[in-house]
Amino acid sequence: MRGRYGCLVDLAYGPSPGERLDLFPVPAAQRGDTRAPLVAFIHGGYWQSLDKGDFGYLAPALLDRGIAFASLNYDLAPRAGIPDMVAQIRRALAWLYDAAAQYGIDRERIFVAGHSAGGHLAATALDRAWTAEHDLPEDAVKGGLSISGVYDLEPMRLSYHQSVLQLDADTVEDYSPLRCLPRNAGPLLLAVGADETREFLLQQQAFAAAWRGAGLRAAEVDMPGRHHFDAVDAMGEPDHPLFAALLRLVETQEID
Repeated sequence: MRGRYGCLVDLAYGPSPGERLDLFPVPAAQRGDTRAPLVAFIHGGYWQSLDKGDFGYLAPALLDRGIAFASLNYDLAPRAGIPDMVAQIRRALAWLYDAAAQYGIDRERIFVAGHSAGGHLAATALDRAWTAEHDLPEDAVKGGLSISGVYDLEPMRLSYHQSVLQLDADTVEDYSPLRCLPRNAGPLLLAVGADETREFLLQQQAFAAAWRGAGLRAAEVDMPGRHHFDAVDAMGEPDHPLFAALLRLVETQEID
């Protein structure tokens, strides 16, 4: 894949070892005098595992449509807590916004996406309250996609993951997107595999209802036949409805 498109590996967006990203810019010969929109992707792994390099395969389908792709790392538990990870992802997005022109990216068209734990982090990044801390415009992140996201951290606190995550009641309350809905956010696409466990299905259902109930825009994409580990693949499949929905979001900022 890197023979078709260039990849800038391990760009530092902060001082911590985990604060690195891989960037797949749209070649200048392809985009001409224009700048490309960007989808910044956040990997899952229950906030404890996986790596940005595992998801470069999602880039070609977007690059073929003139959309740049970034795959973000962040410090994992137990080295970092979820509040630290949320702050790091926001720092990564701020870095991409500030560095956009250098890489042929249109900073007015930056979107965030994530899978599983990354879906949780993508949802928190859509809250427009944080951008002022980085001297960014409120709508620096125009919209997002969360695939198989975790929107309520309480089940994690009660699961075997607690031994690593060490969640307390305040973290659950303040960093669960379902419990801490933003006042303002861009449009959000939600998708979960039909063959996933009941908890993931229920979490999306509850979160979609709460997001809309707060007056925010959300749309759900059906994914029949997908389970938790292959749901994310649809993001890089040009013939899948999820890819089509993401493309429409990036091109028009519309989701329905």
